This record gives sequence, structure tokens and C-alpha cells, in this order.
Amino acid sequence: MNLEELYFIFKQHPIVCTDTRKIESECLFFALKGPNFNANSFAQEALNKGAAYAVIDDETFKLNDKCILVDDVLTTLQQLAKYHRQQLNIPVIAIVGSNGKTTTKELITSVLSQKFNVLSTPGNFNNHIGLPLTLLKLTIQHQMVVIEMGANHIGENAFLCEIACPDFGIVTNNGKDHLEGFGSMEGVAQSNSELYYYLLKHDGLAFVNANDEWLMRMATRLEKKVTYAASDDTSTSLSMTKIDCVGIPKSLRPQIEFVIRNSEIGITSCLSGDYNFDNIMAAVCIGKYFGLSEEQIKNGIEIYEPKNNRSQIVKKQNNTIYMDAYNSNPSSLEASLRNFAAMPFDGKVAIIGDMFELGKYAEDEHQNMINLCNELKLENVIFVGEEFMKQKKNSSYTFLRTNEDAIDFVKKLNLIDKNIFMKGSRGMKLESIAEVIC
Repeated sequence: MNLEELYFIFKQHPIVCTDTRKIESECLFFALKGPNFNANSFAQEALNKGAAYAVIDDETFKLNDKCILVDDVLTTLQQLAKYHRQQLNIPVIAIVGSNGKTTTKELITSVLSQKFNVLSTPGNFNNHIGLPLTLLKLTIQHQMVVIEMGANHIGENAFLCEIACPDFGIVTNNGKDHLEGFGSMEGVAQSNSELYYYLLKHDGLAFVNANDEWLMRMATRLEKKVTYAASDDTSTSLSMTKIDCVGIPKSLRPQIEFVIRNSEIGITSCLSGDYNFDNIMAAVCIGKYFGLSEEQIKNGIEIYEPKNNRSQIVKKQNNTIYMDAYNSNPSSLEASLRNFAAMPFDGKVAIIGDMFELGKYAEDEHQNMINLCNELKLENVIFVGEEFMKQKKNSSYTFLRTNEDAIDFVKKLNLIDKNIFMKGSRGMKLESIAEVIC
């Protein structure tokens, strides 16, 4: 079956499922293979549960005409998503970068939703499977698409761009994420610049942070770009008068308060820290570009509340947790720790988990974080994980090997009236520790 024929079927059955536990009536089931299973074997089960068709790539399981045989299910899913996106031709904004992608995506979505019907990446569906699944949710009712793209090796962002075909793009920053896959900071920048290169080739427009000299250099060749800055001081060669959208901060913590240049309207966000102000100004800039009023932009920023363990403030009975435990890398952890240390309150406790996918940089980067805590004069710090345990001999802080050890330790502390910062890589699942804090 060719792509056009499959697309005709998709239009009649525009719900896509990849999990037989979540089959919806009259959906299309795509039998994606996993490392430990062959989903082709679940095709008949999907049909029995109400799927209209099952897309498979193993002829052994083609038991009837409801099974659509293709060369490769994943490739077909990606091609179908690209074809669908091209038919509707709705503006797509792509977001890549080392840190802050999801927060930026949510802020942009919150702002644009004040005027448009926006489809955006749900949760963390930002990879070679999640991205096409998101695009296949696109309908003629949508007016804008905000897509987050995540990569852990060079070439992946370029591949995702070929599926999403973005008209607009933003690189949040270059940081020390996935160094094991990228190999170096230069590799990180090369990966992120793949979005700029796609936009350059396809006459797209980039939104560029003028406070970030690295990003400004990367964007030099782009003929179409809109710049923004999260302060009235920039290290770039651009004067502030030439920057398209500038935020003037009044306060960065415990919450961000600011005005947009040439505006009297004050905006207050529940987020804190200069790194989150960058994310906010990206959303402000994009809102202005697409014609939103200042009141609409203000409302979009102010109603946004972080969730899913990202920059989330969790009020407990006796303590407050500053939960940023969805993921971690040296760049994001340093920014978060500096912000926490500068917060205007006492009773600070930091619980810090291992950072993953650092490869040969792991030992040095974990030691750097211990050194940073000393520099910031953070006294009550608990490090959790095998990588931090390797540095135990070099520090007087508390070091624990597992979450279970940390849970037992925290229970005995009987924490009261503390402000507790938590951050670690996703695999650390530090939120399990938060559950025992009252």
C-alpha cells in the first residue's frame, strides 16, 4: 500500500494507537517494535479490541485485509505524519536546545493559546516516535503547532526537522546535555544548529536570544530572524535598540517580575531565575511576532503553572519543595543551584541526584557540582547516586548510594520549616524522596 492510499484510510480513522492497552474504537494501530517485543504479534489483539486497521511489517501476521503490510512500521508512521503536516500547512514552531525546552514549549503554548487554537507536544513526546504521533493529532481546527524536539546524538534534530517541516524555530541554549552522545560542547552546538540550517534552507524564521552570544554566532547566516533579550544588558555586538523584543526585569526571585520595553504593563510569573526569564522572553517575543496584544501575552505568562516536576513548587504541611527533578545535566543543575542559593529565605536543603549520559565527563562534572555547592555556601546538601558516591572522599557533605538510602535518611531528619531543592536525572526518580517529606 502506498502512502497516499494509507493517508486516505487515516483520514477516515484519524486516531493512531501504538499500545494495545490503550486501543480506541476505529483507530489505526501501528505495530511498532520494541527492544524486547515484536508488536506485529499484537495486531490481531488490537483489531479484536476495536481498531479499524493494524499497520504491520511482518507478513506472518497478515491474517486478514484489516492488516496493512508495509516495509517498516516506524518509517511509515514518520512518513504519514510528514505527509499529514504538509497537507494541512499550518505554521509549525520547532524548539530544540539543551535546557528549558519543555518549559519554553509550555510558555509559548500558553501565550499563543490566548489567540489561536494550538497543538503542542504532549508531555515529553519529543523523539522520533513522539513527534510523528503529535503531528498526527493535527486537525483543520488547529491554527498553530508548537513542537519540542529532543536529540541525544548529532543528526537527530536534522532528521526530526525533515518530519516536522518547521516554518519557525528556536534554540533555547547550548549546554552540557547528553555529552556521551554528542561527544563535546561543540557537538551539542552542531546538533542544535541543525534547526537553524533547516530554516535557512527552507526560508524559515528563527527567534534568537540576543543575550546568548553563542546562539547569535550560530544564527549569523540566517536571513530571517527575530531577536529577543531577557535583560537590558547584552554581551553581543547588537545594540539594545536593534533587538526586537526586550524584557526589563524588576525581580528574578522568588518570582520573576518584569515589563516589556516600551510598555507600562507589569507581568509576574510564578517561575524564578534568570534562566527561566530567558524562556519567558522567548514566549513574549513569539507572542508579539504573531500579533497578540500585551494583555494577551501577560495573561498567557501569568496563568502558566509548571508541573511534572519541572520548576515546580510543592507546598507540604511543614516544608516547601522546589522540585526540578524531571531531568538534569551540568548546565541546568548549575543554573538551578545558583538560583536556589540566591533565594531570599533560610532553611535551605538541597537533594541532588546523579546526572546521566555524561560519558567520560561524568567524574569531573559531578565533582564540579560538589565544588559549586561549596562556592555557594550551601550547608545542607544530600548527594544521591553512584556517580556522586565516587566523590564522597573529597567532601564533608552527605552522600547516599540509592533513593532508598536517601528516603531512610530524610525520614530521620524530621524536616520542619525547610525550603528543599531537588534535582537529578530522570532515571534517579527523586520525586520518590519527596513523597516522605511532610
